[in-house]
Amino acid sequence: MTSERAQLPDLFDMDLAAQRQLIRNGHYNGHTAGLAKGNLQCNLAILPADLADDFHTYCRLNPKPCPLAGVSRAGEPTIARLGTDVDIRTDAARYNIYRHGVLEQQVNDLYGYWRDDLVAFAIGCSFTFEDALRKAGIAMRHIDSNVTVPMFLSSIQTTPSGPFHGGMVVSMRPIPEDRIGEVVDICAKFPLAHGAPVHVGDPADIGIPDLDAPDWGEAVEFKPGEIPVFWACGVTPQAAIMRSKPPLSITHAPGAMLISGVSETTGPLYTYNDN
Repeated sequence: MTSERAQLPDLFDMDLAAQRQLIRNGHYNGHTAGLAKGNLQCNLAILPADLADDFHTYCRLNPKPCPLAGVSRAGEPTIARLGTDVDIRTDAARYNIYRHGVLEQQVNDLYGYWRDDLVAFAIGCSFTFEDALRKAGIAMRHIDSNVTVPMFLSSIQTTPSGPFHGGMVVSMRPIPEDRIGEVVDICAKFPLAHGAPVHVGDPADIGIPDLDAPDWGEAVEFKPGEIPVFWACGVTPQAAIMRSKPPLSITHAPGAMLISGVSETTGPLYTYNDN
């Protein structure tokens, strides 16, 4: 398929190489929930090298919202741990460009923005465990509705590092109340995808006033017997970067992830000694 009008359902039955090619060529730039089943999906945070150490420490101090899957060398648009055919500049479905913490624009590739001093951080995404939940018969309402998962800025505080600080962003999915324990057990097996939920039940307990008004993504329907379940979200470091207001920063657009070339069970977390 080469149409600029490719929609999410068009990609479901394609293999990873075909999905990546559509994204790389700009023919698909929507959310990536449900794609590349079995492969790790990643959030992206791209910063000038002079901020990389503080941001690296921020991720280490906050492994639930910021599970590091890999870090590039300065100026290199690849991360070996994510696969040899992954290009940071083209392979996320959509990118946000920020100047001094303010969104300047969204783009489909980074050829006009990539610099020799940029360092890319790949952070695991909760989309990764959704296939396991669906295989267990647990509906993912945002996938079924073809919308971006709802995300909220919570009152749960992260541990600061340098200029990076602030509340944890959480993603929310309606889950049948009688299956909460099963969901926790399944998700705990995916530490690179944020692992088990951070909160179950009343959103007001974590500072969220209205589930119908997410800060990112779109609201989803609840069915009888379902309650809200919240996971740490990789938009957390994006929000921290916005607060720090660097002259230039780049992230994935929320919901539009980088699909890696490695298994969703890849681990352990990235450490300083990894390349």
